[in-house]
Amino acid sequence: MRGHTNWVQGVVHLHDRRHIVTSSWDHSLRLWDRESGAQIGNDWLDDGDNPRVYTITLSPNGLTLASGSIDGTMRLWDVETKKAIAKWTGHTGRVHSVCWSMDGKRVASGSDDRTMQMWNVESGETDLGPIKTGHMDVRAVAYLPDISKIAMGGSDEDAIKIWDARTGELLSTLRQDSPVRSLAWTSDQKKLIAGIGHVIRIFDTVTWEQIAILEDHTSTVCAISLFHNDRLLASGSFDHTAHLWNLDTNLPIGPHLRHPDWVRGVALSTDGKFLATACEDEDAYIWDIHAILNGAGLVDLLSIQNVSVSLLFILPFRPLATEC
Repeated sequence: MRGHTNWVQGVVHLHDRRHIVTSSWDHSLRLWDRESGAQIGNDWLDDGDNPRVYTITLSPNGLTLASGSIDGTMRLWDVETKKAIAKWTGHTGRVHSVCWSMDGKRVASGSDDRTMQMWNVESGETDLGPIKTGHMDVRAVAYLPDISKIAMGGSDEDAIKIWDARTGELLSTLRQDSPVRSLAWTSDQKKLIAGIGHVIRIFDTVTWEQIAILEDHTSTVCAISLFHNDRLLASGSFDHTAHLWNLDTNLPIGPHLRHPDWVRGVALSTDGKFLATACEDEDAYIWDIHAILNGAGLVDLLSIQNVSVSLLFILPFRPLATEC
């Protein structure tokens, strides 16, 4: 998907299974047809200032995007109209990470102003924060599926920190030997997965002991995407590759997915059959994951028969009105 004029920093699949949205340091969001790679309509730009967009994330119902920018502002975007519908100010440094709560009522954000904040989507005000984290910058924030806790990771004080999402109380600190750049909870809430340095570590959420380490990247893992059955993981790295992982065995799957430059973002589609990647070469890419799994005899990793019932409500598929 070619057209951006600077790094592609973020990428998401829309719930219609046909379209991709990317964000870039060229100040824009763009909508793409997944099959043809063609851009649909004009760039998404706010009516006011349009700073470089650092990160994007899609709401659980698939109708709204939240973005974080280099100037510390955050925006909500209506997926159907492609317009910014809210602008939030509060951070004083770039927003590295944004994450929706599963009920869609809150967005958490992490910034290099050393703080984390939790925003009320309806009012646009902060429900909690700014919370001083102890990090030089907050690289990753991730709500527990039941919304009771939030995990946060960053640099300087290299650690994963677990906070009470209602009170802001620090509950646990898991010290690491490298900055924490990406986080994901499993849907059953029993594991926390983290990209730390050039490896991926998995922790038991009862004991907080490390129970697995995924080693295959040769440089910083900056992004991960977990399929909602908790069996398939994708990762992107500064080593110019994306990797697939079998979480039944904690082993890599298939060949490395090679890129011309750093891989800044990864996103598995809601059916797990495609992977979108964001690259510093100014392009985004789509990979046929179903074909890779089929070739490895691992198509069963896309089975969703064991997915927690509590997770299923976040997967409605509403067709997207597009300009062709």
